Amino acid sequence: MAERVAGGELTACWGRDCRNRPLELYPATATVETTCTGDVCSTQMEPTGGKVGFVELPELPTAPVEVTLTLALTGRAARWSTTGSRSRRSRPTRTARTARPVARRPTSRSPATGVSGHTEHPALGRRVTFRLACNSSERLGMRIGTQLSYSGDFATSAEEVARLERAGLDIVFVPEAYSFDAVSQLGYLAAKTERIELASGILQLYTRTPTLTAMTAAGLDYVSNGRFTLGLGASGPQVIEGFHGVRYDAPVGRTREIIEICRAVWRRERLVHEGRHYRIPLPEGAGTGLGKPLKLINQPVRERVPIIIAALGPKNVALAAELAEGWQPLFFHPEKAADVWGAALAEGRAKRDPALGELDVVAAAPLAIGEDVEHLLEPYRQMLALYIGGMGARGKNFYNDLARRYGFEKAAEEIQDLYLDGKKVEAAAAVPDELLRAISLVGPPGYVKERVAAMAEAGVTTLLVTPLGADPADLVTQLREICD
Repeated sequence: MAERVAGGELTACWGRDCRNRPLELYPATATVETTCTGDVCSTQMEPTGGKVGFVELPELPTAPVEVTLTLALTGRAARWSTTGSRSRRSRPTRTARTARPVARRPTSRSPATGVSGHTEHPALGRRVTFRLACNSSERLGMRIGTQLSYSGDFATSAEEVARLERAGLDIVFVPEAYSFDAVSQLGYLAAKTERIELASGILQLYTRTPTLTAMTAAGLDYVSNGRFTLGLGASGPQVIEGFHGVRYDAPVGRTREIIEICRAVWRRERLVHEGRHYRIPLPEGAGTGLGKPLKLINQPVRERVPIIIAALGPKNVALAAELAEGWQPLFFHPEKAADVWGAALAEGRAKRDPALGELDVVAAAPLAIGEDVEHLLEPYRQMLALYIGGMGARGKNFYNDLARRYGFEKAAEEIQDLYLDGKKVEAAAAVPDELLRAISLVGPPGYVKERVAAMAEAGVTTLLVTPLGADPADLVTQLREICD
């Protein structure tokens, strides 16, 4: 569907509950009423015939505005409205042009947003930004995502992602540990997919300069037509110091500064940053003294690429809730999540800018639906043993700390002792069944539905599943029906 907005064109793709299914185009006219109070203007339009298609906006306020377009569904009828307010970042321009539309993600707590973008309004000579959204009184289901393997080849992975996209998968995460870099595969996927959102899962804080991280995210957002989400995380000292040879320090402070720098780059500001961990440009004495503030040459698709922070510790979780669009924990136990992270999330949300919207909580879980699928969890038991027992030294293992905070202190100690002594099979056997099942979506349809409900009740808005079985696309289809 396309919507003409005063010199530009906005294209949207809609689907189940306004997400993926394209709408037919209908010509439409509208009665329009615009009222302004001070700097705020409102335009109400009623398309004729109750069909939505091309709606001409005859006028916009004569001051720089940020415009939001909202579609409210009431049976077959539809009502469009726009609201605007003065934009602090609007700048004069010489030509009228339209940016690529940007697919946005719906959540169970907020209206499903279709696309966002901007156009240079010729009459104003200023940029007008807009977002197209679909609001429904029906509660929307959670997003469904998956994470690719570290070791899969690009072509095979892309074919599988395309199948999952057709089955209704919403987002795919590409990991980066000490494997191939995630950026190469994300670019490949952008060319091989159409609708699915693409996310780094994760780019490590220490392996790129903040400005290169921003440039990379803007480039991936461009080649994917606005489908990229920047997943960031600290990783751990074993990888950062052991593979990259970079000191692992101050993950919370660095995360905050990197987010600030990225958003300044995407806004195309001349970059000046005086932080504790990063100084841009380098001052005289720290370098040649010849550096000068620069801004990104290209025009990004979006001024704000969504950021998801992978975090487990209280300080980093609070930071994610304050500054990021999303938060990605690991081994999410819905019945105990509030005890472990509730205070940190509340602390961060209290400082959160409302413009960020609701926090997207991305919880990973293995997925198998059926009457005889419990045995499929065994490889995941081994992975839990690896993380709880082997991902770090004694006293420096974030995942072991998490298992203890969940109440499995004795088991966490035993798993770590066995694993570090080389007894990996015994370490896996020591993983408590209660923990394994609590963080999984494995069992008959009714049981999986109950676990999905528990995840939603705990605040999860995106399920990042690892399908276990011969047909991942079928599992995604079944889960899509459960979630919706």
